[in-house]
Amino acid sequence: MPITELSQLGDFVRAVRQRLRPEDFGLPKGTRRRTQGLRREEAALLCGISPTWFTWIEQGRTTGISNPSLEAMARGLRLSRAERGYLFTLAGRAEPPGASVEESDPHDVEPLLAAIAAPAYVLDRHWDAVVWNEAATELFSGWLGGEGDRNLLRYVFTGEDARNFIADWPERSRRLVAEFRADTAAFRDDPVLHDMVEDLSRSSAAFASAWKAQEVLAREGGERRFIHPKSGPLSFTQYTLRLTAFPDLKLISLVPDQSSADGSLGK
Repeated sequence: MPITELSQLGDFVRAVRQRLRPEDFGLPKGTRRRTQGLRREEAALLCGISPTWFTWIEQGRTTGISNPSLEAMARGLRLSRAERGYLFTLAGRAEPPGASVEESDPHDVEPLLAAIAAPAYVLDRHWDAVVWNEAATELFSGWLGGEGDRNLLRYVFTGEDARNFIADWPERSRRLVAEFRADTAAFRDDPVLHDMVEDLSRSSAAFASAWKAQEVLAREGGERRFIHPKSGPLSFTQYTLRLTAFPDLKLISLVPDQSSADGSLGK
């Protein structure tokens, strides 16, 4: 790592340490503190690293800081999401996906979905729909309507109406598995993900075959065609967006093509 980057990393860590208040960490404020904010020894203890190494980091004298050490520093110094990302950037490391020191409620995006006229829904890291708008409920009545399973893959491969609803089901279902594999590669040790794949492999021979094929595709959107029970054939262009404030979530919106532009869905 270049000397300038080491210096920037050290300057940032020192500035964070100096603006933290001892009393916020259960430490005595004291009247004889000569150090602004936390002492280096206190910060090192909170981060679970040695005082010597913490000093070297502040002084720009160490390279190759591991991801676990950076994560420990982010937790110990109570960095915000933006500060955490900045710490990893200065250290020349890629921030692990899905990890965050702030908990966000996916329902916070409901006002955004309500403002979207086209069908729109949000998936979490396991591809469970967590929030969706009324237009999505109307379009995906077999998936998002009622009280059924909200997982997109489970619906596609085990839903009663999925094969008739998705116009090109054999191709779309195969591509969906390839997209899922690419999207969840960083979470391959996730026990929930592992159990879901095992369960789907037992429940659906089509899923088991597609998963075994080891295909990988980016979830880039494009044309999506459905045969709605009320409205008949419908065509959309799908857009998939990542939400900066919600790193584990994806916003999917389906914009009706001209032939489906009224969005009436049989009303």
